[in-house]
Amino acid sequence: MAAQFGRRLRKGAATTAAAALAVAALSASQAPGVTNGDPGRQANAGASTAASEESGATGNSPYYTDLPPLNSPNPSASPTASSSSIGTAVSRGAAEAGIPATVLDAYKKAEAELRDSKPGCNLPWQLLAAIGKVESGQARGGDVDAEGNTLHRILGPELDGNGFALIQDTDGGKYDGNSRYDQAVGPMQFIPSTWAWAGRDGNGDGVKDPNNVYDAALAAGHYLCRNGWDLSVQADMNSAILSYNNSQDYLNLVLSWYEFYRKGTHSVPDGTGTVPSHRSDDGSGSGSGGSSDGSGGSTSPSPSTPSTPSTPGTATPNPEEPTPGTPSTSPSLPPTATDTVDHLEDAGTAKLTAMAGDAFTKRISTRAETKADRIVAKVRVRFTIVGDTDTTFTGGESTATVVTDSKGVAVAPALQAGEKTGDFTVRASVVGRTVKGVDYAATVIARAADALARTDDTALTCTPGGEFADQVQVKATYQGAVAGKVAATATLVKSADDPSTDDKGPYFKDADGKAVRTLTDLQTDANGLLTLPKLYADDTTGTFLLRVTTTGGATLTVELTVAAADASPSPSPTASASASESAAPSASPSASATS
Repeated sequence: MAAQFGRRLRKGAATTAAAALAVAALSASQAPGVTNGDPGRQANAGASTAASEESGATGNSPYYTDLPPLNSPNPSASPTASSSSIGTAVSRGAAEAGIPATVLDAYKKAEAELRDSKPGCNLPWQLLAAIGKVESGQARGGDVDAEGNTLHRILGPELDGNGFALIQDTDGGKYDGNSRYDQAVGPMQFIPSTWAWAGRDGNGDGVKDPNNVYDAALAAGHYLCRNGWDLSVQADMNSAILSYNNSQDYLNLVLSWYEFYRKGTHSVPDGTGTVPSHRSDDGSGSGSGGSSDGSGGSTSPSPSTPSTPSTPGTATPNPEEPTPGTPSTSPSLPPTATDTVDHLEDAGTAKLTAMAGDAFTKRISTRAETKADRIVAKVRVRFTIVGDTDTTFTGGESTATVVTDSKGVAVAPALQAGEKTGDFTVRASVVGRTVKGVDYAATVIARAADALARTDDTALTCTPGGEFADQVQVKATYQGAVAGKVAATATLVKSADDPSTDDKGPYFKDADGKAVRTLTDLQTDANGLLTLPKLYADDTTGTFLLRVTTTGGATLTVELTVAAADASPSPSPTASASASESAAPSASPSASATS
């Protein structure tokens, strides 16, 4: 109604005086206690500035001026509601209350992130929705893909000082395609110089893109939460909004839409949202905040049906909105598949466990169901990895959106384990709806080996007080395959039956040259190989044991021999005694012969 009412006034359906009074009354009714006027809209015209803080997030670019409906389809029953809030109470029913599913999801996710990172800001997602409505008509009615990327560019006019601020190019045309002047970009209409420091990665893809509604919404949230503002305090909220676009009319308008969304809204399919048709620079011949071709020309659609001429002093009802004071008789919007979803259920997902660096062999399956437990097809389900983990979906993403099939089942992409071990969660939720989701527990275990073997069979010998000529090298495998990056420990043990550390015999040296007989924090390389440091011997002779173990239970015992240079390779006491005994008899006959 507000859009048509504005058109009627502009077309001269009422006198100039009546129009002025009506618009003033309309603004006042939507934002009591807030003064009208627009001292900031043209204040920067012709002024040169490269400081985005001075010209707001948008460079004070034009914005949509359509107001929310005057009356709620179901007015608040509270007699004091109007006196304790800004604007007119509204609830689900008006077409304008519908926010495209992906856009709405982006606003809510931004609120959740700010709740954790800046809890003192108290950012409500409805404020992001109000700004998104005014700046781009909710990304032009939800003209975005499933990942939140705008399907057509949304650009403001050139900020060339001709009726707007003068902001010469700051990004080399990277975001706005204009290497001469800056233009506001994307669903939240950031100018490039502001995006350079305010940009955020809201969808976890490693890119900060003002044309992505998740990135833009999170950036807008952080922008509004700076300076220590607490948005639950009206003065701080006003300051934050004015910092976004320095105009009193802009402030009044955003507060009106904020109250509208605060009192009631709902999700509609992407691409079906209501697109505003009036802008703050109507009649100036300048570009639209909804321009999709980068030329600055308005591409806002005309009404689908021509408006009926009205008699001066009367109002033509908007078929999408109820006449003031008259109960709404228009049918509600037909429910979408998403609207019918009541909850998500696990669809038989097996235990999710993988070794670090490996792909999970099992995938997550989730089923969308109605309240009566009937399956719902063609519903977008978003899977989000939550927790302290570097595990991702195939392709390196931490989120994935999948549409349910004819059986109502959405199967998430395969998970790829990172190097960080431990438990984490994969959360399944319906895009655009707040319904019961499903959390899946997953675990990444440490890399392991189940077998160890020496890479050669060279005997390892040394003289007392010397050093072993050869270093010990082993190879680890797991189920026959190379086991790289597996943790290992090497210990000089007392015996095969006593794994405690020996206090004599061969030893390693630490960084200070001191003897150590246990090495921890060892790791096989990418080929499963582990080469131990050089071994040394003290003055004790004999055969000694070196035991190497890995995560996963693989164990290898290596013999080390320390013997004098003229001794046999195996100088065990038993062998020496046997040799002496066998030599004695042979000496006796010789002695007899001599005598």
